Amino acid sequence: MSRARQGPTRRIHNRIPVLRAERGMTRVGLAQAVEVNPQTIGALERGDHYPSLDLAMRICEVFGLPVEAVFGREPFEPLSTRVYGG
Repeated sequence: MSRARQGPTRRIHNRIPVLRAERGMTRVGLAQAVEVNPQTIGALERGDHYPSLDLAMRICEVFGLPVEAVFGREPFEPLSTRVYGG
């Protein structure tokens, strides 16, 4: 079996901490909902780990959002920037 060629790794940003806070959800609660270890959620939030496609889709299902609303290649603009122009 041949290995797929991989290019340079590009950072994946996420809104997981903000979405958890909006819903009053702990890391443990999200971890249980998507069936991973709570440390995995922490690593995702810090950007130390990128989710598999399956995990990303499970996280999005919990939040009821499309993948591009939770994960992206560019940093997400803070809401305060939009609201207060800061």
